[in-house]
Amino acid sequence: MPALKLDPSKIPEHVAIIMDGNGRWATQKGLPRTAGHKEGVEALLRTVKACGDVGVRMLTVYAFSTENWERPRDEVDFLISFFASTIDRVTKDLVENEIRLRFFGRLDAFPEEVRGKMREAMDRTKDNAKFGLNVMVNYGGRAEIVDAVSKIVQQSEKGQIKSGEISEKVIENNLYTAGLPDPELLIRTAYERRISNFLLWQLAYTELYFTKTLWPDFDKTKLVDAIADFQKRNRKFGRI
Repeated sequence: MPALKLDPSKIPEHVAIIMDGNGRWATQKGLPRTAGHKEGVEALLRTVKACGDVGVRMLTVYAFSTENWERPRDEVDFLISFFASTIDRVTKDLVENEIRLRFFGRLDAFPEEVRGKMREAMDRTKDNAKFGLNVMVNYGGRAEIVDAVSKIVQQSEKGQIKSGEISEKVIENNLYTAGLPDPELLIRTAYERRISNFLLWQLAYTELYFTKTLWPDFDKTKLVDAIADFQKRNRKFGRI
């Protein structure tokens, strides 16, 4: 089995993934882009299971960015509708498999029906502790930092904090991901070698791994390859 390549003592606790290549996968097969998004969900479900199999405890995925609203209207409408139906489809399985689901981003931009499904899914899985799945929707790293600064300014205006007390910890506590560990490994599929406004604060010392595999083709073997590469690295965090 591929997992035998891994050192169980060096499995990253938290993996982040930029799930890129759905549209290219569909185009290569002569299919509409929507087919790529549908297959991308199957890849995500496979990856969640694979993470659990190898010992990863948390997965954060980039599902819909603040820039994705600029895509063709019909594609955006499909993504929102498909997103809502996918939540309905997978929540029961998440509960049964003790997976906690959380959504992060500027969620108010979504229709109330979709936000209601998000809230229900998060509430139904909130006590699950075996595995954490974080889905970033209408998310941008810069927007997250702007929102964090805005919250800190409001706290300052209320006299809850002084300017001289602002530290990295204060900023971290006001990010969407407050209380969560930073990812140790970021995987980006489709061989785009950039982070595209994803987790700008949290990725400061994260190891980056880029694969040519398009997201719908991603599976346990590809995950193991990424973690095996991660385990070869000497993480010095700026130290000699």
